[in-house]
Amino acid sequence: MSNKISHAESVSQQFSPNAKNYLTSAVHAQGADLEKLTTLLAAHPDALVVDLGCGAGHASFAAAKKVKKVIAYDLSAEMLAVVAQAAVEKEFDNIETQQGYAESLPFADGSVDVVISRYSAHHWHDVGQALREVRRILKPHGKVIMMDVASPGHPVLDIHLQVVEKLRDTSHVKNYSPGEWAQMFNEAGLRTSALNNGKLALEFSSWIARLNTPAHFVTAIRELQKVSSEEVVQYFAIQQDGTFQADTVFIEATRF
Repeated sequence: MSNKISHAESVSQQFSPNAKNYLTSAVHAQGADLEKLTTLLAAHPDALVVDLGCGAGHASFAAAKKVKKVIAYDLSAEMLAVVAQAAVEKEFDNIETQQGYAESLPFADGSVDVVISRYSAHHWHDVGQALREVRRILKPHGKVIMMDVASPGHPVLDIHLQVVEKLRDTSHVKNYSPGEWAQMFNEAGLRTSALNNGKLALEFSSWIARLNTPAHFVTAIRELQKVSSEEVVQYFAIQQDGTFQADTVFIEATRF
């Protein structure tokens, strides 16, 4: 009998025990991307918003300040419980939670005004299928706002990022380059109106603590950083303590 587990089980095992760590994570709780998200959603006060792969709910909380209703959607029941409790504490009465896969959304065709997602898509098994589902549930001219860590799009730099991400989090699938994102959006029938790049500082000790990364994987990451080329060290701004910078992407798109 095989002892292999599914990708969904892997994601759940990684994040469910650490859900509260993400609620208190400074990286997730703040940032220019959340401020920009809030500004963009201010133009849609009557919107129904789905936060896809909501995690601990920081994007949901930002959205709930500006729109009529938010559905926080995630694979992890524990994450959703954290969101529901925090919503009560923050006195948001317009946030609901719902559990499920990004690739199979339990919402009617053309029923949603805006879909948002932040730091989640690199865990999805099939991003193309998820984006096709996003298009299906969006109303005509509905909006998508996607935020995630991005690949630099260069083979040497990409392999370094993917390896350290996988060692830190075994449920990691792939970070995509801005070009890959643009292609996937287009193929899903979503017209990209803006695609902006940024940088995200990842303080090493808190980065690994959020998921309780096992010590042998932490050692592997540090050893890889130490033997990396000067090109890699400079690009990711790798510090003596392991702290580094990752690329981010902020995409705005519309259903067509």
